[in-house]
Amino acid sequence: MLDRDVKSTITCDLEGRIETYNAGAEAIFGYGPDEVIGKKRVSLFSPGLTVLEHVPSWLKTAREEGEYRGRTVFVRKDGSRFAAEIRITPTFKKIDGQRVQIGYCGVTTPLPEVRPAEAAQPASLATRLFARLVITRAPFLTASIVPVLVGAAWAFARGARPFPWLLFALTMIGALALHVAANTLNDYFDWISGADPGNNDYFLPYSGGSRSIELGLITPDGLRRLGLVALAVSAILGLSLVALGRPLVLLFGAIGAFSAYFYTAPPLRLVARKGLGELLIGLNFGLLLVAGTVYALTGTVTAIDFLPGLPIGLLITAVLWINQFPDMAADEAAGKHNLVVVLGLERARFGYLLLLAGAFATVALAVAARWLPPAALLMLLALPLGAFTTWWLFRHYAERHLVKANAYTIGLHVVAGLLLTAGLLI
Repeated sequence: MLDRDVKSTITCDLEGRIETYNAGAEAIFGYGPDEVIGKKRVSLFSPGLTVLEHVPSWLKTAREEGEYRGRTVFVRKDGSRFAAEIRITPTFKKIDGQRVQIGYCGVTTPLPEVRPAEAAQPASLATRLFARLVITRAPFLTASIVPVLVGAAWAFARGARPFPWLLFALTMIGALALHVAANTLNDYFDWISGADPGNNDYFLPYSGGSRSIELGLITPDGLRRLGLVALAVSAILGLSLVALGRPLVLLFGAIGAFSAYFYTAPPLRLVARKGLGELLIGLNFGLLLVAGTVYALTGTVTAIDFLPGLPIGLLITAVLWINQFPDMAADEAAGKHNLVVVLGLERARFGYLLLLAGAFATVALAVAARWLPPAALLMLLALPLGAFTTWWLFRHYAERHLVKANAYTIGLHVVAGLLLTAGLLI
């Protein structure tokens, strides 16, 4: 048993990536320096619920008051937990004559006389619920919500009267269940393949997976089971639509389920196929989901019903594209040869530009050809946001500052999709 004379001293950057790790840390936590320095983040040592609820406030106190002191529970490499005192202070460096914070220093002192349950920081119900959102990557479900809304607006514009609210609800919930299946199964297969464990440069929550396994929020097998249950729920809802006279839903659903599972699952691992992953994302979350929604609500589908999904598909592909920038090294090491890996960061910038330009040009050309109503041009109001994200990407493509463009690209997809929805309804 370690005594209070053994202390762990660990420093990290502002994102928690471990930079120094002393002998005391090795004795206490059980990891060797070669296992964690530059390869892991300090969240590795805390229970997941503690990371979600308490660590941000600890860092805020350290940043604003100069230090944080408290008792908590930490996790060793073997999974055992122990009580400890923690002292966190900000670290600084002079840059261009100014004192700039560059990270944090944490000093841990074990408390062998204290039971872990006595030192544990309680997790609120809100945090426990938030953990479920982390596991399913629920904030990214807008990628399904937006195309279903666009498809519903297009169905309404094409004469769906009265609006079939039951069919709409079944379609929306089914799409969300299928998306949850994709998120959780992708996380599972990326974890067991080594792609996520080997990635320490991710932008949480935009890239690198949910990290829910790493945080101990769920086991790998639990994540796999959750994905399969979500897949089964989506199948049940799809069969409900079939029973209501929509047999072609089976085809749309089969394509979606196939893509959700084999996007990262072996042996196909479509994400690694030099562009096939990007193509599937654009098709599934664009053309197919929009046209599939139109069919589910109206019982018919024509070639023109795929058109409103094209700009939405290009924009969601842009979200995937820019989120692959911080993951490039880890993806390449794990054999995930997506187009950002194939092109390299500098050239991949132009792929992002083409995706955004294609999305807005598609709407303009479709209106000019009278395939879409003039009010669809409302989507062009999102063009300044697209110009900003492109400018930011070109300027910061190889820096941590890129994260702003990652976040804003998701916002661009949502804003542009809602504007297009409104335009189709007018």
